[in-house]
Amino acid sequence: MIIFNPTRLALLFSFVVFTLSFNVNAEPDLTHNSDSAFKLKQTCPASFELMENGTCELRNMYQFYNSVQGRGLGGTQTSLPKHRDGFTPAQIDLGRYLFFDPALSKDNSISCASCHQPDKGFSDDLDRSIGITGEKVGRSAPTLWNVAFLDKFFWDARADTLEEQAVGPLFDAKEMGNSPEHLLKTLNAIPQYLAMFNVAFPNSDEITITNITKSLAAFQSTLISLNSRYDRYAHGYHEALNENEIKGLNIFRSFVARCAECHQPPLFTNNQVAVIGTPEAEGLPFDIGAEKTFNNKKNRGGFKVPTLRNIAKTAPYMHSGAMKDLREATEFYNKGRGHAIPEGEDLLIHWHIWEPDLQDKELDLIVEFLQTLTDESLTPQLPKRLPSGLPVIDADYAMQQAKHNIQQKQQKQQSIHTESGDEDE
Repeated sequence: MIIFNPTRLALLFSFVVFTLSFNVNAEPDLTHNSDSAFKLKQTCPASFELMENGTCELRNMYQFYNSVQGRGLGGTQTSLPKHRDGFTPAQIDLGRYLFFDPALSKDNSISCASCHQPDKGFSDDLDRSIGITGEKVGRSAPTLWNVAFLDKFFWDARADTLEEQAVGPLFDAKEMGNSPEHLLKTLNAIPQYLAMFNVAFPNSDEITITNITKSLAAFQSTLISLNSRYDRYAHGYHEALNENEIKGLNIFRSFVARCAECHQPPLFTNNQVAVIGTPEAEGLPFDIGAEKTFNNKKNRGGFKVPTLRNIAKTAPYMHSGAMKDLREATEFYNKGRGHAIPEGEDLLIHWHIWEPDLQDKELDLIVEFLQTLTDESLTPQLPKRLPSGLPVIDADYAMQQAKHNIQQKQQKQQSIHTESGDEDE
């Protein structure tokens, strides 16, 4: 005899109703939200100070240090390079709403956060991201942590500003698939966004692409990750790392391994293009990378050196997502200069890439150290709802979260039943 648990049936019913309530291609709901539900913040995010002119400026421990040529490169106690800040709280908060809103895509199916999810290191766990067509795009989604400090964007370094970077996926046919005209029409039809843009940009009479990308840049400039266990070690608290992690750091910075020559502290990137001969995923054609950006053969197969901040959260690795975990990615550099270059290609491999001949234990220690670069303490809060009325991030993500919440409730209920002795028969 089967006895149904009423609580589980109710949760299952709730999930089914939740699932059916979302239409991926639904039009924005312009009626159910009141203007008062979307008041933009007047305070700066954590780690930012509100200045007299009404803008937010970043504050961090690295500002107490100096740096060679002011470039943010050097030892553990090194200042950071120039960065983007100076946005108002309203512009930052408006950018937060826009970043998580599928209304920015052509068919309302995906948002910026679909490929840059906060709980996945502002990446998406995929070898290559999936756009509105349902097909994989050409490259993996790089993390957005600490992009305020960068002056080159995309794997092939084709954009120079956060605003230019924002335009790319918005209007790429395979990514968000929108057009400037359609995006403006969509946002202008949402009364809440009209009011929010008026608050964030009081000197502008209308929503513009410039103000959209500026808002997105403002939000992304607040994605700061500088308080990991490594950082506490770097600032002088040496107990923050254990013995193996310190050994891993020393190997990482050694001239034998040469990891820190490109992944230089404190950002763990020099933000330059390097040709290292990384392979493509099986079946994919060779990606010329930055050769197209700079129209220069020496950059053939070259890609921007990614930050290693929160690297443990952003597998798989490399521009093509060809390496499934940190151990595989670390071992790649130990296999010999140019070992993965496809037949027929003649690449100018970066001089730091050689054959360090590290032992397995040393590779493992580097991987242990890389785990200490995780810091998500300033992860922004997801909006509870959006001016468009669409699901936050996208419908798939919302359904996954609903399923997760139901499972948590089931586990909690089961725990209560077990403790009370009231188990299912």
